[in-house]
Amino acid sequence: MLLSRNIARHALLAVALAGSAATAALPLAASAAPVAKQQTQVPGFYRMALGEFEVTALYDGYVDLDTQVLKGASAEDIQRLLARMFVESSKGVQTAVNAYLINTGSQLVLVDAGAAQCFGPTLGVIQANIKAAGYAPEQIDTVLLTHLHPDHACGLLNADGGMAFPNASVHVPQAEADYWLSAEVAAKAAEASQGMFKMAQAAVAPYAAADKLKRYGEQGPGIAGVTSVASHGHTPGHSGYLFASGEQRLLVWGDIVHSHAVQFARPEVSIEFDVDSAQAIATRQRVFADAALDKLWVAGAHLPFPGIGHVRVEGEGYAWVPVEYGPLRSDR
Repeated sequence: MLLSRNIARHALLAVALAGSAATAALPLAASAAPVAKQQTQVPGFYRMALGEFEVTALYDGYVDLDTQVLKGASAEDIQRLLARMFVESSKGVQTAVNAYLINTGSQLVLVDAGAAQCFGPTLGVIQANIKAAGYAPEQIDTVLLTHLHPDHACGLLNADGGMAFPNASVHVPQAEADYWLSAEVAAKAAEASQGMFKMAQAAVAPYAAADKLKRYGEQGPGIAGVTSVASHGHTPGHSGYLFASGEQRLLVWGDIVHSHAVQFARPEVSIEFDVDSAQAIATRQRVFADAALDKLWVAGAHLPFPGIGHVRVEGEGYAWVPVEYGPLRSDR
């Protein structure tokens, strides 16, 4: 029996070796032509359910920020925090620009409008991504601006300088309008800021002419299911918007964070673009604490796309917990 098993084993080995030799003897097939690379990214939108609301994150593009615009920590600390999150910074930190489209069932609300062509060729694709997400700009009936910086407001205009959202009313905090839309304030501003004032004023001009620019005070914009959240500092009237449906809440917070790798761990780090850095820091610390305590969904204009997630306490600072990709579910 043992002998027969050995004979069988050797026979199988001989067959295998013969097959290998035969394969090696075959001529090599001609190399296949290289497969062309695909040169485009997927459309920049992401959808999630918030109770009965539908939230669509929209990607407008990116800007590269020099790390020197971050203030309040040493260059070594900033580089350490960036490296900890594997953020490449040799050519500037890639910073997303996001907007958010919320379908409440009765209204289609856009929070911020992107940069259009105000900041160069790496931005300005909000319109294309609205269409890719299955909507048309003409369907949007409400635009809520967190503030009037050009990367949030210039997208109100189309390529011809007309209204990109012709059927929408545009809502802006009164304090924000009083600053950026004031000829007197603009005249007193530093020369380096003059362009920002001009772009902000140009962005809303067609809506103001059509009586579609709405300035609101402490009462908020008057949109069902939406509460304005004063978060001044980055600009004088900077405000977030809290959307609530059922038990679910989402705070679209605008420019609370510009560098996720640095400012969650070190909320005291400000950015050069803050009009009032001390107030911006205090606001960030308050918003982080509230978001972590209440376990809010948050959405940020300059967080890595789609910019939706949660804030949790980590040590003496905080950490960003991004949303996980998944099907639309209203029970989360």
